[in-house]
Amino acid sequence: MAGWIFIVDDDIMNLKAAGSILSKNKKRVSAFKSGQAMLEYVRESVPDLILLDINMPGMDGFETLKLLREYEKNAHKDEIPVIFLTADDDISTENRGFEMGVSDYIRKPFDPDILVRRVDNILGKQEKILHFQEEATRDKLTGLLNKAAVNEKLSAVCLDTAGCFMMIDLDSFKLVNDLHGHEMGDKILIAFSEIIRGALSSDSIAGRIGGDEFVAFSPSVANEDQIRDITEKINTSLVAKAKEYMGEDMDIPLGASIGAMFVSGMGADFSEVFKLADKALYKVKQNGKHGYSVYRYDDTEENDQLMNLKSISMILGERNISNSALLLNREAFIQVYRFVMRYVLRYHKKACKLLFTLLPGKDAGEDGIEEVYDAFCEHVGDTLRKSDLVMRYRKNQIFVLLTEIKEEAVSQVIGNIIGSWEQEHGEVLSVTFELEFTESDE
Repeated sequence: MAGWIFIVDDDIMNLKAAGSILSKNKKRVSAFKSGQAMLEYVRESVPDLILLDINMPGMDGFETLKLLREYEKNAHKDEIPVIFLTADDDISTENRGFEMGVSDYIRKPFDPDILVRRVDNILGKQEKILHFQEEATRDKLTGLLNKAAVNEKLSAVCLDTAGCFMMIDLDSFKLVNDLHGHEMGDKILIAFSEIIRGALSSDSIAGRIGGDEFVAFSPSVANEDQIRDITEKINTSLVAKAKEYMGEDMDIPLGASIGAMFVSGMGADFSEVFKLADKALYKVKQNGKHGYSVYRYDDTEENDQLMNLKSISMILGERNISNSALLLNREAFIQVYRFVMRYVLRYHKKACKLLFTLLPGKDAGEDGIEEVYDAFCEHVGDTLRKSDLVMRYRKNQIFVLLTEIKEEAVSQVIGNIIGSWEQEHGEVLSVTFELEFTESDE
């Protein structure tokens, strides 16, 4: 049975002996003289099995295994099976290893037959496990993740990974089944899944959550231009493939509609991200299909139309007096702030106070830092909704009041502000923040 094996041992003779035995039995082997060296390498390349010596200077096998499992958990990766290598006969040591999740023990010096058999045994079990996992998580027709796997994987990924979530609908697919039969429909679905894979980067996650409903998350998509390019590529490729299957005279208006939502990676809730991307997708469906829409923080929801119109009227009235309805000086801000807080407390609304503190970052130049502070303040005002309030408290401190906002949306707002700033300006500033929610006790 083939496989890629990492061997970790501080004794060069043990590395050579195990490597020679396994190589002769058609195993690919990589050797490491320390746990630290292996942990650095495993971030780039994932083996099928790790043979890990317990007694090593500095970082022993137990500590190495603990750090490996922490990395796998934080990176949302599957656990790599580990066999401990030892010259001891201590039962308590073995028990400790099994409690930590090792798959087996192999004694040193190595018996070639026992080494190969135990390695093959673990590889065989792992192959079966991976096969069952694949069966349970994959859509049988397209090979993409199924709905349950999408929910599980993206719920974890959205908590700490920045990127773009996309809902991708196959437009007018029902006509394919009605006019050309379900066999042709399946061919189109398979082709569409391959087109989605081809349009996204290799680090993306894609799944099928319904008949003609697909989703994708890409950490490599950071702006609207990329979403536009992906949409055009998918639509162009889909029409070409459909004509290849159904003839050049195929006149079914096949296409893809995409609703997108940028995720900050700062504790985003996947169910909320899904809901907002679905709202963006609905806009595309209502406006001719075969396109894309990005959900924006200040998008108006249908059931809020009347209240938002009143807010806009108030803002327009304020602009008749002041040049800015959003970025206020301290005197004007105090009056508006007190009014808004009375409203929040009296009518049981929610608000969030934010305080950004700015310091020169690692890319800051020697001169002009106050101009950068000014630019960041303007950036905050441009990023937020018109119903939010912004005040320059000190030259390097900005106070923000977010009105009528859900707690789960605040991290997304902060991520949008800081992320879009750093994308355009780099690390010229070090930005920290404090936040506090305010609502009525009743």
